[in-house]
Amino acid sequence: MNKLAIFDCDGTLVDSGATIHEALRQAFDIHGHICPPPAVAKKVIGLSLMEAMAILVPDGDHAALTQTYKDAFFAMRGAGQVEEPLFDGIIDLLDTLEADGWLLGVATGKSDRGLRHCLESHGLGERFVTLQTADRNPSKPHPAMALAAMAEAGAEPQRTIFVGDTAWDMGCARGAGAGALGAGWGYHEAGELSAAGAHGVAATPAEVIKLADQWIGSIA
Repeated sequence: MNKLAIFDCDGTLVDSGATIHEALRQAFDIHGHICPPPAVAKKVIGLSLMEAMAILVPDGDHAALTQTYKDAFFAMRGAGQVEEPLFDGIIDLLDTLEADGWLLGVATGKSDRGLRHCLESHGLGERFVTLQTADRNPSKPHPAMALAAMAEAGAEPQRTIFVGDTAWDMGCARGAGAGALGAGWGYHEAGELSAAGAHGVAATPAEVIKLADQWIGSIA
């Protein structure tokens, strides 16, 4: 039976917070809204864009804000202004998991295009057997992304972990019956991840290995 490790992208694989906030600022400026500071904005990273806009600007035109954000991000990418560096230790984590027989997947609030660009920029495009995005799934914390990833990879919940840095990721994992492992290096605090149902929170990518083994062992 396959073992599957699903990863969130923004705040888990890559540190994209600064770029996301700049695109958000441009969108808010165009629509006459005051952009929240990074500490506030980062709390909605991981949600699909429409849901994030609804939280940040409850009375705004969420569809228009979403499209303007997408346009701003696309323009920034074309100008070479998008910075999405991998967090330290991510490559080693992926290498270790694969060597131990884990399949790899991604479940993210990014679009298909955005995720593809991000992964390809780091030479990771071929490492993931399943890619679930906001283009084809309800926003996390709905479990659809995790369920779709498991179905595509041929993995059962008891042999699947979901590594993410937000409460939305933990909700998605728990709803799908998978192991919910918090990425403590990301955008939500460890306490938020635990409160959202994390089975464990890793302070660094290297600590994920132990938590993954514990999840598999707890079900065996």
